Amino acid sequence: MGPNARTGASAMVFRNAIEGLDRVLKTDVEAPKVILVTGPPGSLKTAFCYSLMSRYLRFTGQFGLYATLEETVQSHIRNMGSLGVDVALNMQISDFTDLREIDQVVGPEDETDYVAFIERMIVHYKKVHGERFRIFALDSLGALYSLVSNHDDMRKRMFYFFKMLRDNNLIALIVMERTAGTDAMLLGNEGFLVDGIITLGIDRSRGRLVRYLQVEKMRAVEHSMERHAIEPRPGGLAVLGPIFDTSSV
Repeated sequence: MGPNARTGASAMVFRNAIEGLDRVLKTDVEAPKVILVTGPPGSLKTAFCYSLMSRYLRFTGQFGLYATLEETVQSHIRNMGSLGVDVALNMQISDFTDLREIDQVVGPEDETDYVAFIERMIVHYKKVHGERFRIFALDSLGALYSLVSNHDDMRKRMFYFFKMLRDNNLIALIVMERTAGTDAMLLGNEGFLVDGIITLGIDRSRGRLVRYLQVEKMRAVEHSMERHAIEPRPGGLAVLGPIFDTSSV
């Protein structure tokens, strides 16, 4: 199941990158695809994206970029390590700490255009790694919006941002916090613009709280829409069986 040394191809596919994810995704997710990963705090959104990317990259030999706006690289790696998620050597983790510190002391006219900066990062890594650069994660969209001063025409900006991700033939995981029971939309109506929505949440099953995963939509992919329990395991996460007797909390 290891990668082919010449092509980087592998029998490992997206739906196998997390243990049990093939219970939910009946056919595979292929690039290009922009996937919104939503849910409330504590629902393992970051761990899901990082665990999936790390294992996917280790077995395919491809390259991935994880851009975190929520914390530093060191903090992110430490938090993932505490969950038992292994680090993939062919994943670049970038944070924006230095840029945010600079923006605190410069005038509004000199502030960083973070959307454009991310686009330049992707173009750079695509030039360096070519088609080996196949998977990208942004953690999170809410943090990105908090850094954008002008929210005018945000839907249009997000449309072209997501188009850029597809044009670069990427599977893009976009983390966005969402309160239970609300639509997957924010400033840019992302729920309408993306190819897929994966919801991670917390619900009650058999009298106890359980974290779950649910695929709300995934274009060109056959999938279950049932809620499946998900929990941390050594080396990553595991998707368990469906939750049938749930009630919202």
